[in-house]
Amino acid sequence: MLKELFGKTGEAVFVEPPFHCDYGYNIEVGDDFFANYNCTVLDVAKVTIGKNVMLGPNVSFYTAGHPLHHESRNSGYEYGISITVGDNVWIGGSVVIIAGVSIGNNVVIGGGSVVTRDIPDGVVAAGNPCRVIREITEEDRKYYFKKRVFDVEI
Repeated sequence: MLKELFGKTGEAVFVEPPFHCDYGYNIEVGDDFFANYNCTVLDVAKVTIGKNVMLGPNVSFYTAGHPLHHESRNSGYEYGISITVGDNVWIGGSVVIIAGVSIGNNVVIGGGSVVTRDIPDGVVAAGNPCRVIREITEEDRKYYFKKRVFDVEI
């Protein structure tokens, strides 16, 4: 069903229901994509998501927008600006991504963030508005959460 709904779908794509979108055909996802419960994609413009991307619950992509000035906004004008997410990205629960944003490769976006500007490759970013907190380094490879080390036998 996702192959029929989305404009482009990679292999091993899984979306937990409920899932909400405007059109569907403006959504492109790569291989190994997972969206947890209650994902919303306002795809007035294209939303392109790379491979190996995981979305926590309640993640929203908003490509649609309206003018700031009340008279222009009251005219009913709506615009859409695309959103791009790179490869190997984990977006935590309840994140909102605003029109025109690009998120780089190998990025983690902390839960509850509101992403209003581009995020470069290889960083952890979080907050409202979302900001880069630090780079992801080789040191991070040995930990699964904060300073908790992976079991050596694994």
